[in-house]
Amino acid sequence: MAEDASGEERRTYERVKVALFGRCLLPNGMELPCQITEISPGDLQMFTAHQPREGERVITYVDHVGRLEGDAVRVTEIGFAMEIEASPRKREKLAARIEWLQAHRHFGVEDARAHERMEPSNKNSVMTLGDGRTYPVEIIDISISGAAFSSPVKPALETVVALAGMKGRVVRHFVEGLAIEFLSIREKRHLFDKLDKPETQPTA
Repeated sequence: MAEDASGEERRTYERVKVALFGRCLLPNGMELPCQITEISPGDLQMFTAHQPREGERVITYVDHVGRLEGDAVRVTEIGFAMEIEASPRKREKLAARIEWLQAHRHFGVEDARAHERMEPSNKNSVMTLGDGRTYPVEIIDISISGAAFSSPVKPALETVVALAGMKGRVVRHFVEGLAIEFLSIREKRHLFDKLDKPETQPTA
C-alpha cells in the first residue's frame, strides 16, 4: 500500500522486549491466544500454539495496544514474527504507545496505581485545570486510584487537575500525554458513571 512504510524502513525500528497478551486471527479462520515478546512500530514477535505460513496475512489484537495487521515472517515452532502494515500516522501513534509502555513498566513497586487498570468503552473525556480551562482528552486506562490519558497539554508534575470532575495529581509525563493519581480512591461502581457524565465542577 502507498502509505505503508517500506521494508527497509521497517527494519530500522528497534524492537523492545515486552510481555503483552492478546489474540491473533490466522488466515484459516483459527483464533488463538498469543503472547507478544518483542515489538516495534514496524514489526513484532509472538508466541502462539499454531503458526501461519510465511507471507500469510495475520490480524492481532494486543492488550493495551489494539488491532495490528500484517504479514507473517520468520515462522518457528513456537511462534512467528509479523511485519506491521500501517499508515505513517498510525505508526507514529504505535511508537508513542510503545514508549509509554516502556516507561510504565519501570514504575514497578513505585507505581501508585497498583489497582486493576481498565480501558473504558467511552475513552473521550475532559481534563480541567485549576484556572477552569478545559481540554478534550482520550483515556488510555483508568483504575480506582488513577488514570493515564492522551492530552494536548501537559501540566507540570504535582499539578492538580480534574479528569471528568475527579481531582488528581500529575505524577508522570509520556509522549502521548500524562498520568495522574487521584486525590482519593474512587469507588469502582461509580467510576464509569463519572466518565460517562463528566462534571464541570471537580470533586476530590
